[in-house]
Order: sequence, then C-alpha cells, then structure tokens
Amino acid sequence: MDSTTTGLAFRDAVDTDVDALVALVESAYRGDASRAGWTTEADILEGQRTDPEGVLQVIKSPDGRLLTVERDGRIVACCHLEHRGDHAYFGMFAVSPTLQGAGLGKAVMAEAERRARAAWGVSEMHMTVISVRDDLIAWYERRGYRRTGTMTPFPYGDERFGVPQRDDLQFELLVKPLL
Repeated sequence: MDSTTTGLAFRDAVDTDVDALVALVESAYRGDASRAGWTTEADILEGQRTDPEGVLQVIKSPDGRLLTVERDGRIVACCHLEHRGDHAYFGMFAVSPTLQGAGLGKAVMAEAERRARAAWGVSEMHMTVISVRDDLIAWYERRGYRRTGTMTPFPYGDERFGVPQRDDLQFELLVKPLL
C-alpha cells in the first residue's frame, strides 16, 4: 500500500455526513473541479449528480449502506452498497479527484466487495455504468467486472440525474462474481 491507501477509516455514513458526501460526489463527476480526476462526466452531463435528499435516502435505506472512507478526519471516498437478493448493487462510487489514480479506488472497491459478502452472503456484485464511459468500464473490467450487454435507458428529462450533453446515453450492467 502507498500513502494514498494508508490511514483509511471505513464506516457507514450518518445523517451529519450528507453535505460532505454530496460535495464529494459532485466534485468527482461534475463541473470543472471534476477534471482534476479521471472519472469526470463533465463532457457528457451537466447539472447535479446527486442531492442531499438522495444521499439521505441511501443512508436511511434498510437494505443498504453508504460506505464512507475517511483519512485524517476528512471524507475522501464513498460508495453505495445495496442488498438485492442473491447479489449486491454497487453505486455512488466517488473518490476525491485529487486522490484518483493512486490506488484509493481499488482499496474502496475491495472493501465494499468484502463487506457485501460478509454482511449478505451474496455471490455477485452488480453495477450500472454509462455505456460511453470506456475508460471507466475498462477500469472496472481490470477489477474483475464483465460487461453484460444489458442496457437500460438514461432518464432523459429528469434533471436529478444531470443534464445530458449528448443523445446516446444509456446504462450498461456490469457483473462480478464474489468468490
């Protein structure tokens, strides 16, 4: 482990984390601040990625958790885990843009997978990714996820998910066996 992945504290998010988590997710995906990292969606989506109500709903969900990662008392990453029968869903994955590319995302994903197996005994992790995000999908493939070709439409017209800058957006299901 390098200095980016040492000193991390993993915990479930609480209500008082909402503002910091919204700021983290927005910084990782939208606007000019997101361009400091490689996970930006700024070229394909404008507007919000999430909002306080959406984050609080995830925190309060009885079937899931919002795994929060801190270093030196500051939230630096997060991900949503949800129990869905025989599999878990992985979403709302964000790493502070200035810390991307140094192994923190890999560490968070490994811990999320471990926790999903331990808590729910699931055999697979599922996620959906915007299908035009080739670099991001390739990163997930290097972590053991496979493309399924199963697509769902992007919610055009619902600005809670952002304002699309192109008309070919859809989500692809990625799956990984958890052994």
